[in-house]
Amino acid sequence: MAFRCAGASLDRDEPLVGTASTVRAFLLVENAGPWGVDALTDVRLPEDVKRSLRDRSQAANVRTLLVRRHRAGTSGLTVFAAWADPVAPWLETAALDAPEQLLDLDIGALGQGRSPGLTTTSEPVFGVCTHGRHDACCAELGRPVAAALSEAHPEHTWEISHVGGDRFAANVLVLPHGLYYGRVTAEGAEALGAKHRAGHLDLELLRGRSGFPFPVQVAEVAVRRETGETRLDAVRLVSLERDGDVTGMRLDVAGASYEVLVRRTTGRSTQLLTCRAEQENPVPAYHILGIRRTE
Repeated sequence: MAFRCAGASLDRDEPLVGTASTVRAFLLVENAGPWGVDALTDVRLPEDVKRSLRDRSQAANVRTLLVRRHRAGTSGLTVFAAWADPVAPWLETAALDAPEQLLDLDIGALGQGRSPGLTTTSEPVFGVCTHGRHDACCAELGRPVAAALSEAHPEHTWEISHVGGDRFAANVLVLPHGLYYGRVTAEGAEALGAKHRAGHLDLELLRGRSGFPFPVQVAEVAVRRETGETRLDAVRLVSLERDGDVTGMRLDVAGASYEVLVRRTTGRSTQLLTCRAEQENPVPAYHILGIRRTE
């Protein structure tokens, strides 16, 4: 039987929390595919356009991803620009007439948290990773979730290229808030979308918020579980201090102040972290040392 990284991660009971890619600026570009192993290298766009997207995205620290609708059909060229700031996230969109218009996008502005000049939208994007050429688990587990989520929330759902954390498939990225969910199932997809649209988080599936460093992702989920607080914007980072492998922070939870200590460790055991991995790597872990309400 072929190795599957998602099954191996589940078998070793690997925690989801604190594994969201740390990204604030996202650019999504509609492309029906097919998608190769590296989406932006293999995408069927004019060579100068995709070279420009790769180079400018890298220079501006923008995560550029490809998206497509789950059901096959005529491909348009919708783009989304998202700033996944934990306090003030925003999302803009536009429908372009030709790929060459991608050259005019101000990716540098997006990387600095400024508008690239698209149209503001208040509707979320649910991006389900189905990038099978990058990792088999993403297609095998992602496509059923994309089907279920697009059935329940058709205007908001897109298949998306590699977002990170293949072993947590099926992965769902929610923008503009930068929420990473893992091990989403087709049966639970509709409820996940409904919770978000109602302004709440699913704490059992939440990997983390991409605008936060890993220890803060862990702390946010910990204080939410401690208090039962699931409202989307109820937790705010007030201060952060690192001392070696220990991160101390103060979080505001719906007006109450909490101090949280988190320690990062790297175990001696190593794992194959993707289906295509050729060597094992250590997996970092994060441990809550304490949660204390201060006022």
